[in-house]
Amino acid sequence: MRIILTGGTGFIGRALLRRFVTDNHSVVLLTRNATGAQRLGSKSVRIVEWDGKGSGDLTALVDGADAVINLAGEPIAAKRWTPRQKKKILASRLNATKAIVAAIAKAERKPSVLVNGSAVGYYGAVEEGEITESRSQGTGFLADTCSQWESEARSAETYGIRVVLLRTGIVLGEDGGALAKMLLPFKLFVGGPIGTGRQWFPWIHRDDVVSIILFTIDHRELSGPVNLAAPESVTMKQFCSALGTAMHRPSWAPVPAFVLKFALGEMSDMLLTGQNVVPSKLQHLGYAFHFPKLARALGTVV
Repeated sequence: MRIILTGGTGFIGRALLRRFVTDNHSVVLLTRNATGAQRLGSKSVRIVEWDGKGSGDLTALVDGADAVINLAGEPIAAKRWTPRQKKKILASRLNATKAIVAAIAKAERKPSVLVNGSAVGYYGAVEEGEITESRSQGTGFLADTCSQWESEARSAETYGIRVVLLRTGIVLGEDGGALAKMLLPFKLFVGGPIGTGRQWFPWIHRDDVVSIILFTIDHRELSGPVNLAAPESVTMKQFCSALGTAMHRPSWAPVPAFVLKFALGEMSDMLLTGQNVVPSKLQHLGYAFHFPKLARALGTVV
């Protein structure tokens, strides 16, 4: 396939790009830092510098592509959520998506699918009950951000494009992501659950995220929101216990909610609340998870 990829230098994007190269797909990588992205490329990857805003020459690139995968956006947990940072998080996603849809609108040979990023934060904090893709939007900054991001992507449907929205849980991988920030306390023998420990922790292995993205491209019956979370639901306490076991460390020192709120401010909501997310659409279509169980998943990344 010929694929357009944004966000290819990020935690998920890097793994996705490696898979595309392995599978001999032709990739156009749109990035703000073309020089820095050179080390990720190969002969099958064309690196194009892009500011994440203007459609500019995007139309010529999108024209004739089989799929567009849009993962571009300011990292959610990079900095404290000041009003300025929150605007940056939202604007980076809306601007990039708006430019991509504008390019698709002008293309003569339009791609068959736009696979767009989102997150389980769309559902807000839900203490009880299973969350499938039919669940309505929750409240809070993440829910509002995901909703607006998804809405911008779905405007591509006006032009006959199938749109897939990746409502992704907490992604586990060996070289970044949320897990990397959780390892140090455990390495120092002071790891433990965050807050009450009873909140749901929707997780997924990065290898499954990559495979699911390819799955959504291949399965034309998939459209709209798709939950990316492993079928094994765990709480924060259960996750930290499994992490301690995988690292041969205890999980006994909980982090009180007030400490996290003081340190992270509003961003602490990401860890103090959660949802029991179920990958309903993927299960219905028979997607076979590489890592359906948490213990095995952690064994490959710590």
